[in-house]
Amino acid sequence: MDLLPSWYILPAAFILDLILGDPPSLPHPVRWMGRAIGVFEPYFRKIPCRLIICGALFAGFLFVATAIVTLLILNAALRVHPFVKQGIEIILIYYCISARSLEDAAMEIYRDLLQHAPSEARKKVALIVGRDVDNYETEGISRAAVETVAENLVDGVISPIFFAAIGGAPLAMAYKMVNTLDSMIGYKNEKYMYFGKASARLDDILNFLPSRLSIPIIALAAHILSGHGKRSFKTAFMEGSNHSSPNAGYPEAAFAGALAVKLNGPNYYHGRRVDKPYIGVAFGKTLPQHIPKACHIMMLASFIWLGIVWAISAVLAVYF
Repeated sequence: MDLLPSWYILPAAFILDLILGDPPSLPHPVRWMGRAIGVFEPYFRKIPCRLIICGALFAGFLFVATAIVTLLILNAALRVHPFVKQGIEIILIYYCISARSLEDAAMEIYRDLLQHAPSEARKKVALIVGRDVDNYETEGISRAAVETVAENLVDGVISPIFFAAIGGAPLAMAYKMVNTLDSMIGYKNEKYMYFGKASARLDDILNFLPSRLSIPIIALAAHILSGHGKRSFKTAFMEGSNHSSPNAGYPEAAFAGALAVKLNGPNYYHGRRVDKPYIGVAFGKTLPQHIPKACHIMMLASFIWLGIVWAISAVLAVYF
């Protein structure tokens, strides 16, 4: 079976995400992935070897198993009819993309801030970031929302489309499993310092190229919307490495330059202060009005990226 998706599958999956977002009433493979992580983790912890190796086996097993299960589902659907297989692949890739839900989450926070309801905004920020936000006021809440939009443009759009274009739904779903592993066990705490290390590193490896490819895409979107593409690109190039993550700093720096805001910096995690360098050091505070602007950049960048990948896929479909 050819893993490369037909030229219309990626646009269809993206449009489905724009229409539906992430309705909680629908079953979602990411929730199933979370359950699988919880079920298999105890078994891999019992393997008689170093914890870091157990964690590596755990991450590798779930990555490969997700790709194989997805491939088997698509093969079974193909036996019914090629259209059934393509329809299921569209749905599976749609589940890997989260542009609409990302925009919805950020804009809910923005609306709370406009209505002078910072306590409600803090509750919603706490759902999308892993840091302590109890003491956040308007600037901190706005900064966290913009950072989430920037970072998750890669995790929720750039990378899924990238891997779907290379290996169809199986590779996109396998990527999503790694992303879920990183969000659940990729922490530097006592429980996961060693067991979760491989999951975090695998997520870093998979996002390495997409995070850097996002820079010109974000800069182009910023140039179209506000004429600040050059500043966006320059900030990403100069300050993208100013982050504890090897990847997250690049899209964040591109957004910082596009919006002329200061992002990142020291934060508290589980009561412990973590000193991170600032990104966009020459710029000002992040304000509520920067949240919709970040969403506009994110959505336009998503369309631009889809258009580039779609064009390449269409050419390959015609000639190969």
